[in-house]
Amino acid sequence: MTIIAIVLTYFCVLFVISRFTSRRATNETFFRGERRSKWWLVAFGMVGASISGVTFVSVPGMVLTSNMAYLQLCMGFILGYLAVAFILLPVYYKLNLTSIYSYLGGRLGYHSYKTGAWFFLLSKMCGAALKFYVVCMILASVPISSSEGSGEWRFLMVTVLMVLLIWLYTRRGGIRTLVFTDTFQTLCLFTALILIIYMVMQQMNFSVADALSAVASDARSRVFVFDDWASPWNFWKQLLSGLFIVVVMTGLDQDMMQKNLTCKSLRDAQKDVCTYGVAFLPANFLFLALGVLLAQYFESRGIALPGKGDNLLPMFVQGASGAIGGWGSVLPAFGGIAGLFFILGILAASFSSADSALTSLTTCYCVDICQREHDERLRRRVHIVMCCCFALFILLFHAVNSKSLIDAIYTIVSYTYGPLLGLFAFGLFTKRQVRDSGVPFVCMASPLLCYAIDTIAKQQFGYHFGYELLLLNGLLTFLGLWLTACRKPLA
Repeated sequence: MTIIAIVLTYFCVLFVISRFTSRRATNETFFRGERRSKWWLVAFGMVGASISGVTFVSVPGMVLTSNMAYLQLCMGFILGYLAVAFILLPVYYKLNLTSIYSYLGGRLGYHSYKTGAWFFLLSKMCGAALKFYVVCMILASVPISSSEGSGEWRFLMVTVLMVLLIWLYTRRGGIRTLVFTDTFQTLCLFTALILIIYMVMQQMNFSVADALSAVASDARSRVFVFDDWASPWNFWKQLLSGLFIVVVMTGLDQDMMQKNLTCKSLRDAQKDVCTYGVAFLPANFLFLALGVLLAQYFESRGIALPGKGDNLLPMFVQGASGAIGGWGSVLPAFGGIAGLFFILGILAASFSSADSALTSLTTCYCVDICQREHDERLRRRVHIVMCCCFALFILLFHAVNSKSLIDAIYTIVSYTYGPLLGLFAFGLFTKRQVRDSGVPFVCMASPLLCYAIDTIAKQQFGYHFGYELLLLNGLLTFLGLWLTACRKPLA
């Protein structure tokens, strides 16, 4: 019942924020927040919005397979945010865009515009649903009463309820509401993370200095990989991949850019992006440091580490709460406190990602696909439909998922966001005009060719593409557009 109380209290706070931010709300409020947001408020909230429930669960466990090499990717993130701030944002503010894909219509043409919008809808729906699957999975596993239904029925009910709650607090205020709810959710996220770290330190009798020393001396704290070019964790691959992942997943993503475009001016938006871009490095260090401490904690008690990294943090929470009878007695009982913090962190991380995703999907469909930005009736209907589709995608992933969640998301992104990277790069860095009617075929062929190259590289050369697959996909799209473009450049 304590878990239910936390969830209800959490949503009560979100509903209160929604009520105060959605007064006299219009489509301008829902889509653009009337461009009155404080940059520092957006920046703080964006940190939490960019850290999903998948990050909360999966990143600590990465130390079991790749040490702290993930920080190399985060270093690339910083370069990516600089590119977004000083290359893309000036274009978006100059054109006064509501949806960033409108740029493609003016620069490349109607079919390019629609292709970019549809690729975003597919990418965001898949990625956001896969991330939100985590919180539904966790909540569905929480025991509530002795007369529980089947696991599949519980998962269905949790999914429907969670999506319904998101719709309720975002349906009126939209992006203006999310700027404020993200701030609250980011605060909850890092409060939960720090408290879990503190609890692990307590059980190991570590001071802060002891914990830092233990992490630094552990072999799993290795960050840089320079000696293996074939490894997907090679430093230069990770650095470049991080740069382009941010350019695509933030700069070319309506979900992430929609909040940044609510700032009052270009200068404010640039300060916002640069601030939370730098914050990702220490934020992810905390998650990875937690993973190292958890691994040491289990080893010191003779408990086998999980075979799957995603299970490292949940294993600690379940055991600490006495939920696993096989070894729960080996661990000290926290009376469920660890579980409460874990649920709070999962809620904050997952909902700050899912609510903005649904808002951006609604914006993209109304503004880009239907081109009816001022139709409030259409916006309300589309928002409901997007919520229903979102729930269906979550149930689909529940049925078929069988690999590490964080890798699954980035794999999907590499294939579906690549054409967006190629389209925007061609529009921004060339003066050639595309053959607009052929653009959809180029954008569909590029991911298929990318998949073929990836398969051949594995089978024939033993080379495994990592996150650089996104760069390859974007390059193939760019080359396809270049080869099929009109000879006559723009005036």
